[in-house]
Amino acid sequence: MDPTFSVPDPEDLLPEDEEQGMFEHFRLNVDPGQAPLRIDKYMAAHLEDTSRHRIQCAIKEGYVRIGDIPVKANRIVRPGDVIRFVMPYRRRGLEIIPQDIPLDILYEDDDLLVLNKPAGMVVHPGHGHYEGTLVNALAFHLGLSQGPDAADERMGILVHRIDKDTSGLLVVAKNDEAQLNLARQFFEHSIQRRYVAVVWGNLPDDEGTVDAAIGRDPADRLRFRVCEEDKGKHAVTHYKVLERFGYVTVVECALETGRTHQIRVHMSHIGHPLFGDERYGGTTIRKGTVYAKYRQFIQNCFDLCPRQALHAKTLGFVHPGTGRWIQFDSTVPEDMESMIAKWRSYVNS
Repeated sequence: MDPTFSVPDPEDLLPEDEEQGMFEHFRLNVDPGQAPLRIDKYMAAHLEDTSRHRIQCAIKEGYVRIGDIPVKANRIVRPGDVIRFVMPYRRRGLEIIPQDIPLDILYEDDDLLVLNKPAGMVVHPGHGHYEGTLVNALAFHLGLSQGPDAADERMGILVHRIDKDTSGLLVVAKNDEAQLNLARQFFEHSIQRRYVAVVWGNLPDDEGTVDAAIGRDPADRLRFRVCEEDKGKHAVTHYKVLERFGYVTVVECALETGRTHQIRVHMSHIGHPLFGDERYGGTTIRKGTVYAKYRQFIQNCFDLCPRQALHAKTLGFVHPGTGRWIQFDSTVPEDMESMIAKWRSYVNS
């Protein structure tokens, strides 16, 4: 029996969920006349273009279940068993063109690499962005040949993503074992991710938590909104004030979950949208005077940082090969730093 799996709406591929948007959900119903067979062999025989090794990696990480119970590779399938599992997306219907685009790589070994993505770079090719993406650059860096076959074989390596106009750290897996191990850490919320953001207004408390489900906005497919728990995905953001300027505040945000646009949606929801975030109300003056001089100052700040002021600064996780905790930190990019310095000078003048 062929596997049944979910095919995402093409629009959903634009802003994907960091944790779950990279995975297809499968179900295999074992035929009534099936002879006893190890589950890894059974799955390899029923999954087109999926190697037994890759299936064994998924089993090892707990992604293959029968009756909600993770199984081992030597589990014998029985007639009537329902096998449920997830696999990273492989085929996207796009031909990946390797492009020699410079990458800011902080760390690399045989299992993974950690890089600092600049603002303005799209992560995955998609509608309107078939070249110049991070995946195009990675294809060149990893020495992949041009064509769909090479892309299908190796470009399931991204475990998470950040928005086009968000800068900062990403981890990239270089083999199936590393990818599935890192993906499990994302599912278990054990990966440490901290962002620096500039938000409108003066937050009332030095620390706080936004615990609110997020779902797609039915009025605008490119936006997300806070919604009732049963209509969205559970999302938790912790924030801490780093510096106050009265009109805007520099905050550190730590993600407990990783939903699409999570920080942008949560901060907008509590009345403090990200500075410069056009999609969530951050390009409207939210605090300050109406005088022309102040409006010009704000415009100058927008010109310095013409995007949402959000940077993925810290990334920590257990290395899938060594089992040791590793952590990376990146500097706030020049556009955000210049804008923050301008605010600092403004309020102190």
